[in-house]
Amino acid sequence: MLKKIILFLLLVFIVIQFFRPTRNLAARGPQHIENIYAMPENVKGIMRVACYDCHSDSTRYPWYNNIKPVAWWLNSHIKDAKGDLNFSQFGTYDKTKQIKKLQKTVKLVNKGRMPLDSYLWIHKDAKLSPEQMKAIEDWANQTIAQIL
Repeated sequence: MLKKIILFLLLVFIVIQFFRPTRNLAARGPQHIENIYAMPENVKGIMRVACYDCHSDSTRYPWYNNIKPVAWWLNSHIKDAKGDLNFSQFGTYDKTKQIKKLQKTVKLVNKGRMPLDSYLWIHKDAKLSPEQMKAIEDWANQTIAQIL
């Protein structure tokens, strides 16, 4: 009986590998935050490593994204993150929303709540140093002043 259960679970695991979620791989469009507001190169680098995989329309997928159900979990996580803040669509937000999103970004980064711990388990390079946090804060505050 145990052998049949194991074979059934193995078959289910193999079958689900053929059901892939849509990948988050759009080209950078005109509404991307980098195309709208000036961003220093060091901040661009930080954002690309620590933010854009979840909060933009272009994700760098790790190898384990090819394994289901992990891919489904990652896809769900990305959809949720983009629903809250999508830097690729930042230009579509009204000015008030842009300011609030930048303020919230600074708050979450400074509290160590972004990037998420679950993201940092695999992406060690996304762990922000105090200097990187300060760079994001300074840039965001300058951008908010520009929006006002």
